[in-house]
Amino acid sequence: MSYIKLSGVDEAIFHKLAIYAKDNNSIKPEYYDIYDIKRGLRNSNGTGVLVGITEIGEVRGYDLIDNKKIPEEGKLYYRSIELKDLVEGVQKEKRFGFEECIYLLIFGQLPTKEELNDFNQLLGKLRFLPEGFNEKMILLYPSKDVMNQLQRSVLSMYTYDESVDENSISNLTSQSLNLIAKLPALAIYSYQAKIHNYDKQSLFIHPPQPHLSTAENILYMTRADSNYTELEAEVLDLSLIVHAEHGGGNNSSFTTHVLASSGTDSYSVIAAAIGSLKGSKHGGANFKVYKMIEAIKEELEDFRDRNELKNYLRKILKKEAFDKQGLVYGMGHAVYTKSDPRAVLLKKKAEELAKDKGLEDDYKLYANIEDITKELFVELKGENACICANVDLYSSFVYRMLGLPFELFTPIFAIARMAGWCAHRIEQVLSDTKIIRPAYKSVTKIKDYVPLDER
Repeated sequence: MSYIKLSGVDEAIFHKLAIYAKDNNSIKPEYYDIYDIKRGLRNSNGTGVLVGITEIGEVRGYDLIDNKKIPEEGKLYYRSIELKDLVEGVQKEKRFGFEECIYLLIFGQLPTKEELNDFNQLLGKLRFLPEGFNEKMILLYPSKDVMNQLQRSVLSMYTYDESVDENSISNLTSQSLNLIAKLPALAIYSYQAKIHNYDKQSLFIHPPQPHLSTAENILYMTRADSNYTELEAEVLDLSLIVHAEHGGGNNSSFTTHVLASSGTDSYSVIAAAIGSLKGSKHGGANFKVYKMIEAIKEELEDFRDRNELKNYLRKILKKEAFDKQGLVYGMGHAVYTKSDPRAVLLKKKAEELAKDKGLEDDYKLYANIEDITKELFVELKGENACICANVDLYSSFVYRMLGLPFELFTPIFAIARMAGWCAHRIEQVLSDTKIIRPAYKSVTKIKDYVPLDER
C-alpha cells in the first residue's frame, strides 16, 4: 500500500492513525434525519434535489404526483430532440451518428450536410496527439488502470495549450473539440501501455485515421490487425451516441459544473469528470456487469436454464451470491423506472450483432436476466415494485461481442460522455458566474484547545 517500506514501529503508528481516522470521521446516521439532510442530494421521495438549469439534456423516467413517483417509460432528450428519434434518423440513412451528436450537444443545433462534412474533417485533423506525447506522457509512465492514465493524460494536455486558462467561447470551443477528438487515442494508447508493461503483451500503436468515424477509429486502433465489420462499427457508434449525455445531474456532469464554476481550466474540469466516471457506482458499473456474467457462467451448470438462473439471481438479491451486495448489476436506475431508453435502443442492436456472431445464447442470458429480475422484484418487494434494465447491462454485452478488453469498457464511456461534459462546461461558464458552494451542517460540540503538555 505504501510507496516506501515501513518498519514495524511505523506500521504500528500508521495503524493507530487509521483507527483515529475511522473513529473521528463516522457521523451518526440519525443526524441526517434530525437536520433533514438530503443524502446524495436526493429528496425523501427519491427524486434529485434541483440545483441548476440546463438546455443540453433532459432525462424523464417518472411522473411526480402528490410528491410520489409514478413510473413511466423513460425518455432522453439531447437539446430537446428525443434520443430515439435521433438514433432512428441516423440508422435510417445508414450512416454514423456520433459526430452529429457531438455537434448537436456542443452547438445546440443539428448540422446541415455541408456543416457535418466540414465538422468531420476538422475532427479528423484534431485526432492526432502532439508530437512526442505518447512516448513521453503515456508509454514512459504507464498505469495499471486505464482511467487513471486517461486522467493524467488529459491533465498533461494542459502543458501543450498556449491559451490554457483563457475562458473565451472561442478558446473553450477549441479545447473541447481537441479533447473530444483526441480522447480515443489517449485511452487506447494508455491501454496498450498497460498491457505491454504489466501483462507482458505485444505493443502496437496504430495512428488515428482522419477519414474514419470515432467508432471506426476505436476499433481500428484497438485491434492488432485494424480490421472490423460495418455492423461492428455501427453498434459501437450507437453505444457512443446513447452514452454522450445524460443531463446535468449525473455525478460526472455535475462535477463539470462544480469545477467550471470555480474558474479553473478545461483540463482540470475534464480530468475530474473522468475521476467521477471511474467510480463503480457510475461509469464503472459496466465492468460490474461483466464480472457478474462471468460468475453466472462459472457457477451455474447451465446458464441457459431459466429456473437455475432465477434461483441464482434470487440469491444475489438476498446477498447470498456473487459479491453479496444485493444488486443485480445492469438493473435499476436512479431516474428511469419502467424503461431506460438507452438500454432499449442498445438491446435491439445487440441482438442483431449476437445473431451475426452466433452468440444467441449469450444474448438470451442478458435478456433473461432483465426479465427474471423484474419478476423477482415483484416477488420480493410487492406487486408495485418496478425496475428496468439500465444501459450498462447491454453495453457490457456489446463490448464483449466486439472483443473489446474490459479495461476499455469505462474509457469508451468517457470517450462518449466527453461531448456532454464539454457542453455542460461551456454552459456553466457562459450562464452562471457564481461558484457552486452548498452548505454542510456541523454536528460537533465546541471544544477547548488543550496545550500539548496536558494531553
